Amino acid sequence: MADAFDERRRGLEEEYFHRKNKEAIEKLREKMKVAEEAKAAGTSSMRCPRCDGNLQESKVEEVSIDTCDKCGGVWLDSGELEQLTKHEGGGFFGKLFGG
Repeated sequence: MADAFDERRRGLEEEYFHRKNKEAIEKLREKMKVAEEAKAAGTSSMRCPRCDGNLQESKVEEVSIDTCDKCGGVWLDSGELEQLTKHEGGGFFGKLFGG
């Protein structure tokens, strides 16, 4: 008798997590759709962490950086600072500080 209850409980548990996974996938798909639409329109769906302005992507020495249109803050993704500092001739920061 206990085996039947255990099987039923496992079945309900699997059904619950399957439903939750499906909901999470749908939310991710919706976010990806919004991001693709914003990219196609030439706008960014990303917000500035400081002032909630829109982040605009631009290239500096072949590295994509994000700049806020309100406060002017510059935001770098993982590894972008290293890319900027390793370019030939001292890189962006070397030119900026006259090194």
